Amino acid sequence: MSTQIPPGPSTRIPPGRILIVDDDPTVAEVVTGYLERAGFTVEHAADGPAALDSAARHRQDLIVLDLMLPGLDGLEVCRRLRAMGPVPVVMLTARGDEEDRIAGLELGADDYVTKPFSPRELVLRIESVLRRSRGRGAQAVTGPDGPLRGAGLALDPPTHRASKNGRELALTLREFDLLAHFLRHPGRAHSREDLMREVWGWDFGDLSTVTVHVRRLRAKIEDDPARPRLIQTVWGVGYRFDVRPGTAEAL
Repeated sequence: MSTQIPPGPSTRIPPGRILIVDDDPTVAEVVTGYLERAGFTVEHAADGPAALDSAARHRQDLIVLDLMLPGLDGLEVCRRLRAMGPVPVVMLTARGDEEDRIAGLELGADDYVTKPFSPRELVLRIESVLRRSRGRGAQAVTGPDGPLRGAGLALDPPTHRASKNGRELALTLREFDLLAHFLRHPGRAHSREDLMREVWGWDFGDLSTVTVHVRRLRAKIEDDPARPRLIQTVWGVGYRFDVRPGTAEAL
């Protein structure tokens, strides 16, 4: 199994309730053991319908979702989970399944781990996502907990609420952190590597993750995502958040 572990804050967070959705009983048993030793309460669902039923009956702090499920596949489960509420989702994907991974991120999954994986890596990824979902670690991206405003956008870090021109935006945790980072640094060009390090807290990773999140964020905050005025592409560099009028081609 892989032993790569993303760097990041080591501060432990209060444990929560985790739902593991995987049809492989061995994987589920191993991951459950690691999570329970880390203090989490763990529930297991072996297929999509069972996962949706569990998510409807019990409040989950995070869901670990295998995309390769029998019957109702993981992407459809992710789509339905997103319709039920903003619970964080960490995907389990097979190495090389880039299209499914990107599709999952576009549906709003917060992170992913590729199989085979280190259970310890998965625990750290889960803790990282939960840290953000509970507002811990957000100051590393947003600074003080005061509201962030610009270009008709308003973000409230303590509550993770966002709006544009008074209309509430449904942002995932990563989308919120990414937009907060852009609002903190208007006019500054960011490479995808910089964004991965400063927003995700990783020194390595699949840069398509950043591209997907930028595309999703544009779809939610731009009047015309195909001709973005706010998150502009800086060719050869990356992206820039510009509160001034202007257009650029979307990636």
